[in-house]
Amino acid sequence: MGTSRTTDLTLDQIAEIYRTMSVIRAFEDRLHGLAKNLPGAVHLYSGQEAVAAGVCAALAPDDYLASTHRGHGHAIAKGCDVEAMMKELHGRPDGICGGKGGSMHIADFDRGMLGANGLAGGGVPLACGAALTARQQGTGQVAVAFTGDGGANQGAVLESLVLARMLDLPVIFAIENNGYAQATPAAAHFSGTDMAQRAAGFGIPGEVVDGYDVLAVHAATTEAVRRARAGEGPTVLEFRAERFHGHMELWDDQSYRPVADPERLRTESDPLLLLRSRIADGTVAGPAAFELDRLDRDATALVEAAVAAASEPFTVDPRSLLDHVYTR
Repeated sequence: MGTSRTTDLTLDQIAEIYRTMSVIRAFEDRLHGLAKNLPGAVHLYSGQEAVAAGVCAALAPDDYLASTHRGHGHAIAKGCDVEAMMKELHGRPDGICGGKGGSMHIADFDRGMLGANGLAGGGVPLACGAALTARQQGTGQVAVAFTGDGGANQGAVLESLVLARMLDLPVIFAIENNGYAQATPAAAHFSGTDMAQRAAGFGIPGEVVDGYDVLAVHAATTEAVRRARAGEGPTVLEFRAERFHGHMELWDDQSYRPVADPERLRTESDPLLLLRSRIADGTVAGPAAFELDRLDRDATALVEAAVAAASEPFTVDPRSLLDHVYTR
């Protein structure tokens, strides 16, 4: 696995990356207690915050991103409105997708967020399409295609790798290897040692990155974005960071994992604590501890305000069920 690299990020940029991770963590922590009262499935992103924050910090606002069923972190890092997202999870008509998408289908085209996706690997071909559009129109935009270690085995993902290489598309394949495809360990379903080696078979450069280290994530993505914008084609980045929670809320008790594994990860591999530690020991120049504490408080307050707004009584016009079913 790649080690952390030096970074030329400014103090303000480090603070913004930390803020993004903190908001994602606060959002997911709150959903952990709310999930039983929400419609639809909820998949939490806790433990993987550094991937979303590091990747999106390397993107331009108009770059594209196609997400997964575990997409809250991607959406927040891409700039989607937190209150509108919370309302969406509550099924409200003023949610970011009118209350019709729920947790697994959050999208905001104005932010380049092409949508979370209930199909494993389902967003990857969409990102290739966006990348092709950008290339044909000469906009200089790039696309990021997120999928998990399980989704990386889907035929549509492998076909997308072929397409991206043959057309040299400005797309980055971000494989989030969080240790398990639902309840199946990666070692039991993931052929080969890593996705980077598999990428070589398609003629695409690949790299395994420490997904707990937000600066390593940012550095690897920055180089992949540079290649894409320069017309040098796609890159595969495999980010390794295990999730803190089960596959889905109210779905499993994580009996397939070592009993103490989630707590060990929280102690040893929490991406927020790791960045704090590097700032504290002087490895990284970043905000003082009290400033990071303030960012944590602000993140909690932002999410609490979103929950309060989403919990207000609301009504739905039954006629709206027919809206947006088809587009023309």
